[in-house]
Amino acid sequence: MSERDVTGDALGDATGSAGSVALESLDGATVLRVAGALDLALAPKLRRLAEHATRLGDRLLVIDLTGVTFLASAGMAELVRAHRGTTASAPLRVVASGRIALRPLELTRLVDELAIYPSLSEALVR
Repeated sequence: MSERDVTGDALGDATGSAGSVALESLDGATVLRVAGALDLALAPKLRRLAEHATRLGDRLLVIDLTGVTFLASAGMAELVRAHRGTTASAPLRVVASGRIALRPLELTRLVDELAIYPSLSEALVR
């Protein structure tokens, strides 16, 4: 039986009307794969899974944005929240390439604060 949060949603994944977040473990790292629009509707689901991921005790948290079709300020705020909340226990790495995900991070200068990687395989290398 999968774990559930207070809303009754399974903690292993979260789906919104225009996007989803899936949690998986790879080589001692927790990977959150985001697909669709990371906006005000999906951002709380990302937060919930990021908080759950930090409790799993893996050495690394990776948020993969390669499937993102729109990155809103609410989504970027959750990336910062995850970064500031996990630095002590597990570092955060963000996978972003292409204009849709990377350009908003560049414009807001979050590339200076977050560890950005062009691919999941590069983010998983220690």
